[in-house]
Amino acid sequence: MLMLKPNCECCDKDLPPSAADARMCTFECTFCADCADERFGNICPNCGGNLVIRPVRPENHLLKNPASTKRFTKAHPQCAALQA
Repeated sequence: MLMLKPNCECCDKDLPPSAADARMCTFECTFCADCADERFGNICPNCGGNLVIRPVRPENHLLKNPASTKRFTKAHPQCAALQA
C-alpha cells in the first residue's frame, strides 16, 4: 500500500490524500505538480525514474488505511531557494 506522503519533498506544499497535483516515482518520492514539471522535468531527482500522478485514496478507506503524516524535504539544488 502506498504511504501517501503529506508534502512535496521540494517546496513542502501540503499534498493530502485527495491531492490531484501530487506526483510520485516508484520509490514514492513525492512532489507537487509544479515542482515535478518546472524543476525536474517529471524525472525524479533521487532515482531518475519518471514522476507520475499519484493515485487518490478514497476518503472511506482513510480511516482503516491512513496516509503518512511524516513530512519529508530534501535539499535538492533546484529547491534551495524555496527552503531558505
